[in-house]
Amino acid sequence: KQWYQRRVRGVLNYFNTTNTSNLLRMSSLKLQKRLSASVMKCGRKKVWLDPNEASEISNANSRQNIKKLIKDGLIIKKPQTVHSRARCRKNREARRMGRHTGAGKRKGTANARMPEKVIWMRRMRVLRRLLKKYREDKKIDKHMYHALYLQSKGNIFKNKRVLMEHIHKKKAESARLKTLQEQAEARRNRSKAAHERKQARNAQKHAEIFAHIEDNAPEEES
Repeated sequence: KQWYQRRVRGVLNYFNTTNTSNLLRMSSLKLQKRLSASVMKCGRKKVWLDPNEASEISNANSRQNIKKLIKDGLIIKKPQTVHSRARCRKNREARRMGRHTGAGKRKGTANARMPEKVIWMRRMRVLRRLLKKYREDKKIDKHMYHALYLQSKGNIFKNKRVLMEHIHKKKAESARLKTLQEQAEARRNRSKAAHERKQARNAQKHAEIFAHIEDNAPEEES
């Protein structure tokens, strides 16, 4: 097998070009690697020990010595492996525009993907938040608030816009009824005042007639 032969040849070349004594020393630096990982607060795989300074590194058996070697650059913390999220961000932006969301990409029922209960809770919270704000701003009184609260719970309003339109229509209707009541009350007061004036005039006429009759009665007797 050619791939096996190439691999064996590569391993042999590596051992031929690498100092065997350095490899043996590096294999016994477990303590230094553990201390270095603890000092640099990383994993052992992130620790790089200089193979050319293996003898000096092997003499370091304390954290203080390890810190000195790190300062000198004989022990280095390997850079973090790049785990790019560029493709993930690009895909997410595409999903927001509606791509990659067809029938073939879906797993689970519609209710499992977006539960009806969550949709209901969000809608109720939006409507109740609006009602609370309107009540605090004195746009609706407590009686209208209670009625609209129960209607929201009864699934009367589809969304916030429908509720706002209903509130404006309700307020306009109540203002119209109030205006009509005030006009009717004003008409009643005017008619009542006119009736009282008419009664007063009639009473005055009757009084004048009676007075005239009483004045003429003695003359007829004489």
